[in-house]
Amino acid sequence: MSKIGDRLKTGQTCETTGIYAFDGYTDGSVSPQPTQEERVISLRTTQVFPPIRSSNRGAFWKLQRVA
Repeated sequence: MSKIGDRLKTGQTCETTGIYAFDGYTDGSVSPQPTQEERVISLRTTQVFPPIRSSNRGAFWKLQRVA
């Protein structure tokens, strides 16, 4: 089970339903930035962490709040 502040990445399965914030690209690049709508996502247990679709890149996601 994930805790607040845990960092997960595109392709991993969500273990904790909650609100996740973009925390960087998995390839280390810094641009382009995700769109405003892509920066914060809501995921439920068993869903898979998505890529940033606007740039087609893998991303790190940080758990902000358990829902």
